[in-house]
Amino acid sequence: MPSPTTSHWGAYSVRTAADGGIAVQPHPADPAPSPLLGNVPGALRHRTRVARPAVRRGWLEHGPGPSPRRGLDAFVEVGWDEALDLLAAELDRVRTGHGNEAVFGGSYGWASAGRFHHAQSQLHRFLNGFGGYTSSRNSYSLGTSLVLLPHLVGDADAVLRAGSSWPTIVEHTELIVAFGGIPEKNVFVTPGGVTRHGTPGALAELAARGVGVALISPLRADLPPSLDADWFPLVPATDVALMLGLSHTLLAENLHDQDFLDRCTVGADEFAAYLHGRADGVVKDADWAAALCGIDADRIRALARRMAGSRTLVTVTWSLQRIQHGEQPVWAALALAALLGQIGLPGGGFGHGYGSMGDVGDHGPQTRLPYLSQGRNPVGTFIPVARIADMLLNPGTGYTYDGADYTYPDIRLVYWAGGNPFHHHQDLSRLRRAFARPDTVVVHEPYWTSSARHADIVLPTTTTLEREDLGSGRRDTHLIAMHQAVEPVGEARDDYLILADLARRLGFEEQFTEGRTAREWIEHLYTGWATGFRRAGHPVPDFEEFWTAGEYELPAGPSRFTLFEAFRADPEGARLATPSGRIEIASAAVAGFGHADCPGHPVWLEPDEWPGAAAAARYPLHLIANQPATRLHSQLDVGAVSRAAKVAGREAVRLHPDDAAARDVRDGDVVRIFNDRGACLAGAVLTGDVRPGVVQLPTGAWFDPVVDADGGVLCVHGNPNVLTADVPSSHLSQGCTGQHALVELERLAGPPPPVTVTSPPPLLRKDQL
Repeated sequence: MPSPTTSHWGAYSVRTAADGGIAVQPHPADPAPSPLLGNVPGALRHRTRVARPAVRRGWLEHGPGPSPRRGLDAFVEVGWDEALDLLAAELDRVRTGHGNEAVFGGSYGWASAGRFHHAQSQLHRFLNGFGGYTSSRNSYSLGTSLVLLPHLVGDADAVLRAGSSWPTIVEHTELIVAFGGIPEKNVFVTPGGVTRHGTPGALAELAARGVGVALISPLRADLPPSLDADWFPLVPATDVALMLGLSHTLLAENLHDQDFLDRCTVGADEFAAYLHGRADGVVKDADWAAALCGIDADRIRALARRMAGSRTLVTVTWSLQRIQHGEQPVWAALALAALLGQIGLPGGGFGHGYGSMGDVGDHGPQTRLPYLSQGRNPVGTFIPVARIADMLLNPGTGYTYDGADYTYPDIRLVYWAGGNPFHHHQDLSRLRRAFARPDTVVVHEPYWTSSARHADIVLPTTTTLEREDLGSGRRDTHLIAMHQAVEPVGEARDDYLILADLARRLGFEEQFTEGRTAREWIEHLYTGWATGFRRAGHPVPDFEEFWTAGEYELPAGPSRFTLFEAFRADPEGARLATPSGRIEIASAAVAGFGHADCPGHPVWLEPDEWPGAAAAARYPLHLIANQPATRLHSQLDVGAVSRAAKVAGREAVRLHPDDAAARDVRDGDVVRIFNDRGACLAGAVLTGDVRPGVVQLPTGAWFDPVVDADGGVLCVHGNPNVLTADVPSSHLSQGCTGQHALVELERLAGPPPPVTVTSPPPLLRKDQL
């Protein structure tokens, strides 16, 4: 019998073969199964699986302490009891000598889609029972928007989780102006799982209806080819200039909706004054915008007129806020949509994240799902999630976040479970230096990723298919019984069992486990959820019936809804949670923080790295480091789908033929991409679907560094984060800026160094020391 399960890229079932291999089958209700399922079979028992607990040789021989050898040393395999005894003693030493604030509970990452075996929840529950820890706040994906949007509309989730549904858009929208496009590659992923991928079908319906789309992106692949697109291949990082030029045209030609601005917004006059240049003498009209963004001024004016004459949806992908001054694209797009006056109208208005995640625009049920309580963290210290290197390198240094002042703590122990910072963080040379600072780094990992290789204690964890769980995601249509399909690899254990054994050694096992096994917890979580669901009038089976059936289809919710529809109809009765109760095109609160890099209304601010910057003289190519099409972040990079997309065994970099010819680069060549921060190797793919002067290298290739005598790093596998800058979006949000960087590219002379990250690091036995 096939075993049901789910994942962040879709629900599926597993059949095992006599040789120990597996075959996967998408859920029969899924109209558009994710191609990423093809990574699962080959990755399950790949040679990079961590088979036994391992301790970095230098840490084992010399004890805890800062070390530049992290990422370079061999590892010594030890038994579980020894590993857990060492870790329990180290946790106790740090807590006793430095306090719980000295423990950083990283655990930022996607890991399992299960509701119980959720690595973040497991680790944070453990650390809360241990006495607390320094935590992180927000996400790399949305660190900027999560801070900004409450100032503009009162509630980030109102935009990010309840945007207009695809059926509403398909039925009513006439024109989509898509800043950053609607990249179909991203819609196969949803946190917690998805049973029915609906966005590909919605995009096909838009194409069938002939809905117009203005694609605002340097990459043509940011929109499915089936959609009728008017492509505006603008200069990267100049979206705000284009938005301001469009806004000025609407005002100058009296195409804006003054009644909507008066009823539903504040700050429109201040924004208009900025557009007209009354303070700085610079009029932000279409001609001004054209000089910055590389789009003809007449096309800008024509687009503004078309927007005003159509039911228009203005969308911004999450990628646009992952840059320096990333607040501005979101804010300026909201202001542009407000000028059109269509916010709250079916098919019109503003959206943020269509094409960034599979559940944006989805109309599946919004149902409270079973979850494991993490408890309360007694330690209040936190950092914005993308500031981990700053924290480790600069203990005691102050920083600002959302209008308040904070100080970085002195971290002695980093505990990570279910994530890979050497995938999602920027400037990996700097991150390597930062990871050399703590006394101890602990990682739970199924695979020998770079995060595991930069740890001191590595504990092997099971994958989804090697344990039981419950699975469902935001707006998912089903709750899935995730059956164990195969035996664990080597000595791998689930996070719960590892942490329960640690809690026993540290004296709080009963508090952590509440006397339950993992299976008992799964049944307990389901039963508690089902009881509440039945009270709401829904027929829910008991646990055994659910487990045998393998799934429970959740009751459907409404299919058509519009962002801010109730607010538009009654701005006073449905006031937003902003100081004014309205959409804040200008925010007195943000202005009051006094940040030059994020003033009180949308503005054009030159980033440090864009084609108009001084650094472009040495590094004339603009790198876009976007999400990959062949995996979820760095997960299962050793899987078949991910491997098949490599070029010469490296990540593929896409560049325009003119840029390739100028550098004597041919299709399939191994090239070196570099700037002052580092370098990486990649395989060249020539295409006219990128703007000249732009190169596109997706994130997620497992970091495979060659470190020279001066500490310079060359990633031979193609991880672009050796090139991106570890600087915050602004003093307001401290969000990450990993989407863009200035680089140069050259054809590699001579044979490239081998890729080694697809094999384990050197592993020793204790008798070999």
